[in-house]
Amino acid sequence: MISRIDLRGDALPEGPALRDLLPRAEFDVQAALEKVRPICEDVHHRGDAALIEYAERFDGVRLDQVRVPAAALTRALEELDPAVRAALEESIRRARTVHREQRRATHTTQVVPGGSVTEKWVPVERVGLYAPGGRSVYPSSVVMNVVPAQEAGVESIALASPAQAEFNGLPHPTILAACALLGVDEVYAAGGATAVAMFAYGTESCPPANMVTGPGNIWVAAAKRYFTGRIGIDAEAGPTEIAVLADDTADPVHVASDLISQAEHDPLAAAVLVTDSAELADAVEKELAPQVAATRHVDDRIVPALSGKQSAIVLVDGIDEGLKVVDAYGAEHLEIQTADAAALADRVKNAGAIFIGPWAPVSLGDYAAGSNHVLPTGGCACHSSGLSVQSFLRGIHIVDYTQDALAEVAHHVVTLAEAEDLPAHGAAIKARFGWKVPESK
Repeated sequence: MISRIDLRGDALPEGPALRDLLPRAEFDVQAALEKVRPICEDVHHRGDAALIEYAERFDGVRLDQVRVPAAALTRALEELDPAVRAALEESIRRARTVHREQRRATHTTQVVPGGSVTEKWVPVERVGLYAPGGRSVYPSSVVMNVVPAQEAGVESIALASPAQAEFNGLPHPTILAACALLGVDEVYAAGGATAVAMFAYGTESCPPANMVTGPGNIWVAAAKRYFTGRIGIDAEAGPTEIAVLADDTADPVHVASDLISQAEHDPLAAAVLVTDSAELADAVEKELAPQVAATRHVDDRIVPALSGKQSAIVLVDGIDEGLKVVDAYGAEHLEIQTADAAALADRVKNAGAIFIGPWAPVSLGDYAAGSNHVLPTGGCACHSSGLSVQSFLRGIHIVDYTQDALAEVAHHVVTLAEAEDLPAHGAAIKARFGWKVPESK
């Protein structure tokens, strides 16, 4: 069901050479970009009419309007299963607890007497958030996007999720209920690239946004790439990934269940075990079959994911070598199930989120750890972070210098301006002192 890659015996290569040995899903955003371009431009020119047409083509439902009526949000919350409501409320509470601590404060640095630089943090004015609605329903993604935006102080928050024929053209009612719980009343029945285009360009019913965040399929990722520069984005999210770094102390039942938990997202989902224990590898492989047989989404998601080239059991000589492998891989989710998991986690350089030991599975982070589950995929953890309050904030420097403070450094500014052959830069300094640069004190 899952392949093996044996890296034992020889010294591991460095950098890209090691990355090339590791499994990864094919995710050609550039090819998808050419297909979403005309769709995005159609939304630009025809607005809501285009959104309604694409909802009928892609989602099989004819909409009367794109914006979800307020009554539908209220009704969805009233009809929500009380157990699901309680779980969402706890997820929101924990996410707020973590994300509230991320908010940066304005800070002033006194560079010299009379000269200071203040950095203030200003939230994005308006964001469009996306909650997928394809193979599964993701109210957790509503929580993970809305909470950090709210804690950042974003004043205008809109959310889009695909229209569902089963629910008379509305997004899934659990999505709507989550929005109602969070106080988000601007919700649109729009999916994929059309939702991103709606937020980027604006339509008759939806004002344009400054930023779009949220996970989605390859069409969402391609649309984000298309609009990069016009709007801010969080990331071009690819198929979900889990990597487990484990030694012979790990429980194969736990490891197998965690690999399966991510494989059930999508046939392109990646599940990777890195271990120095051949015995654990054998036990996990043996454990996969009965656990897969006992769950759902087997033939359409889990088996294709586990048997695809993006998933593998990677054998290494030791845990230090395993650490090199997971750093090269840069997993979205990295579980460490070793004898010294916490100490090993401190040494990890590249991961979207790290889960320590047997009692912190990725599923906890997906819903109720308090951490954010919108994380970098496809190896992007080597340069990018997951969604946070900082994603919705902009740092602005405020420069405040007195005449004496400028006079003290004026000759340096003029010298550097002349070194860069930008004499007008220096002239802007000289003009303030009668065109004669003050001597340094």
